[in-house]
Amino acid sequence: KEIDGVKCEPIEDLVVNVPDDAIGTVIEKLGRRKAEMKNMEPAEAGHTKIEFKIPARGLIGYRTEFLTDTKGTGTMNSIFDCYEPYKGDIQARTRGVLVAFEQGTSITYGLYNAQLRGELFIGPGVEVYEGMIVGINSRNEDISINVCKEKHLTNTRASGSDDALRLVPPIQLSLEKAIEFIAEDELVEVTPKNIRLRKVILNNKD
Repeated sequence: KEIDGVKCEPIEDLVVNVPDDAIGTVIEKLGRRKAEMKNMEPAEAGHTKIEFKIPARGLIGYRTEFLTDTKGTGTMNSIFDCYEPYKGDIQARTRGVLVAFEQGTSITYGLYNAQLRGELFIGPGVEVYEGMIVGINSRNEDISINVCKEKHLTNTRASGSDDALRLVPPIQLSLEKAIEFIAEDELVEVTPKNIRLRKVILNNKD
């Protein structure tokens, strides 16, 4: 909202309690979210208490990341403090996405080839459509990928059982994490059973 003609946003008081070996990671990631560290002091053995001021929007999607970085041993609590002038854009993600380029059902062989390019959001047996985001690219560009791709049985090396292909468990996206993740040309689709990500323009030829 505007206060005296100045664009302002809600600021939260954030207190985290983190294991000492995670301090650097937590401070770095909160810094990207426009957090300002106000105080740091020892807590119980092997942990440190750190206090921040952070825009409320900077906390969207962070809790899951925080628990991962602290191996589930960190705690975080926040409360509204005040409105302050807008802190600027929060750094967008630095990696592109893997986008399905055809409709069908994901299969192990197609997913195995896709995971060579990055990390997946889906496992086998999932209905996909053109323009649906199925993973994160290891590089910074978006690429179209065929997760419904089947093996060519004429290829001796490729005609073995899919059981020999090991898939990394897919990333589970919460609604909060999905909203934080998407770029300007992407959307979140929510159904009673699924949370999906997609491109605004589904046809990769457009």
